[in-house]
Amino acid sequence: MSYLKFDKTVMINLEESLTREVLRTNRTGAYHCTTVVDCNTRKYHGLLVMPVPEIDDDNHVLLSSLDETVIQHGAEFNLGLHKYQGDNFSPKGHKYIREYSSDTVPRTLYRVGGVIFSKEKVFSLYENRIMIKYTLEDAHSATTLRFRPFLAFRSVKSLTQANGNVNQSYTEVPNGIKTCMYHGYPELYIQFNKKVKFVYEPYWYNGIEYPKEQERGYPYKEDLYVPGYFEIPIKKGESIIFSAGDSPVATTRLKSLYENEVNARTPRTSFFNCLKNSAQQFYFRPKEDDAYLLAGYPWFKVRARDLFVALPGCTLSIADPVRFEKIMHTAMPAIRAYMTEYKKDSVIREIDEPDVFLWAIWAIQQYAKEAGVERAKELYAEFVNEILEFISGQKHPDMKVMENGLVFANGRDKAITWMNSTINGKPVVPRSGYIVEFNALWYNALCFYTELTGGIPIEKYDKLIKAMDTSFQDTFVNGYNYLFDSVNGSIVDWSVRPNMIFAVSLPYSPLTRVQKRSVVDIVTKELLTPKGLRSLSPKSEGYRPYYVGPQYERDLAYHQGTAWPWLLGAYLEAYLRVFGKSGVSFAERMLISMEDEMSLHCIGTIPELFDGNPPFTGRGAISFAMNVAAILRVVDLLKKYNAE
Repeated sequence: MSYLKFDKTVMINLEESLTREVLRTNRTGAYHCTTVVDCNTRKYHGLLVMPVPEIDDDNHVLLSSLDETVIQHGAEFNLGLHKYQGDNFSPKGHKYIREYSSDTVPRTLYRVGGVIFSKEKVFSLYENRIMIKYTLEDAHSATTLRFRPFLAFRSVKSLTQANGNVNQSYTEVPNGIKTCMYHGYPELYIQFNKKVKFVYEPYWYNGIEYPKEQERGYPYKEDLYVPGYFEIPIKKGESIIFSAGDSPVATTRLKSLYENEVNARTPRTSFFNCLKNSAQQFYFRPKEDDAYLLAGYPWFKVRARDLFVALPGCTLSIADPVRFEKIMHTAMPAIRAYMTEYKKDSVIREIDEPDVFLWAIWAIQQYAKEAGVERAKELYAEFVNEILEFISGQKHPDMKVMENGLVFANGRDKAITWMNSTINGKPVVPRSGYIVEFNALWYNALCFYTELTGGIPIEKYDKLIKAMDTSFQDTFVNGYNYLFDSVNGSIVDWSVRPNMIFAVSLPYSPLTRVQKRSVVDIVTKELLTPKGLRSLSPKSEGYRPYYVGPQYERDLAYHQGTAWPWLLGAYLEAYLRVFGKSGVSFAERMLISMEDEMSLHCIGTIPELFDGNPPFTGRGAISFAMNVAAILRVVDLLKKYNAE
């Protein structure tokens, strides 16, 4: 049985099918993304979307979509689908779909009269290339396929309009053409694995709409350029492979290239395999010797905090410690450059935020659990010590170690924590002073370093640990059995927020067992949803559970009630720390709702956040590394508990 499969009833119902997206990526940051019915609903959607570093730092949509037409007995059946003004969809190719599955590769099965026709898509791992395999499964008479490429050649952040500046010329290449709409862009090579006829017929399709952009309060209408169409006959049982990329391909090799790409895929035949596949899609190698994790698709780049938080789940939890080492090897010089020269990295963004350094140590701690303390000591002990020296030496511009051992961070005027939404440059949630997860991470980092050095206390760090055993509780534990989110002199944030869960989930904690239980209890009562922890309790002032509307409204809600799956990972880890094996069945039940996500929103992955109130709709980026990693870590943790 297919794990990710949708029948005709789902596919022809656009209210159902247009909410389901599919994402395929490669290691250079390029991707293919659309809905399961191949109707683009975002400006970020496209068959071939890729970086063009010669122009800017954005991704660019080169090939927006490809309309296929089946021709029999002079009758034409167009399988394309675009949205136009007034909820008009044309040409309504979705009505011919019989089923859609996405186990190894996305596969759509069409029925047009007596013709049964399948389409499978693969995005090349190491080239900027989309390949589509068309197979005529059944037909009773001569059949011809026609292909109309819709070109954009624009940044994902903008939209294109019909204009006279387009270069309409093209050059014939083996079994296809190459063309380039504007100066500065790479050539787009459109080729097939057999001889094809190209008919030059330049035309602008005006007024295509992207409803997701309309929902988000952005411009949403676009004109797309079609240079002409390709025609190719196809026989029953025959397969034709289409390729579009920024370099030519040897067309005789297209079949084997396609098959090699399919064989390299993790089949998405289970919850774990979906998450594993999704984790691998964040891998980013702009240069041969570098390795990173992208924060999410379709718009996030490499962000320091996200990288370290997601790193263990996206590598160690899928049995890939070598990838962990490669990514850490790439990230360490960037951290060191900041610690020695305050130099910010050109690829890893936001490396200056104070908790980034502590999350890096936490990631190494997870590596030590998997690879062994000795191996971790060999590779990373010196690096961990450098970070601790940097922080304890008062060298971080935004965070200082106080006499009570706690770290004090300045976040009044700029966002320095993961709750980083801003309006007019000011943080929506101004977290400053003693910040609860910063201090939980700091305590954990100091204790872990002692473990890394063989359990021999280092005097200056041991002194800080002992001071924090008292000061953490004195500062954060309140009379209502939960932890303050931040404390800055007389300014105390009484809001019930999820950041306190890290004082329980981290391996080392200054809290007592009773205090840990109390924190878990209040988080369960006020913050837990089936999709993650709310960023703010409904009982707290300013609760905004719905991440909808224009940018301003969404920024206000971003950390004021929305639910985050990566926090669910921390919560379940905390829950298992408190309740041990008796908490396993509860954790397993909580994951059911996450498994449901595999067939919703962007299939096979987890979006950035969810509304904090029912029906807990997925919002934001369609695939988010921290979330996927956190749930992978829980799945891995449960395996270990069940193996005991």
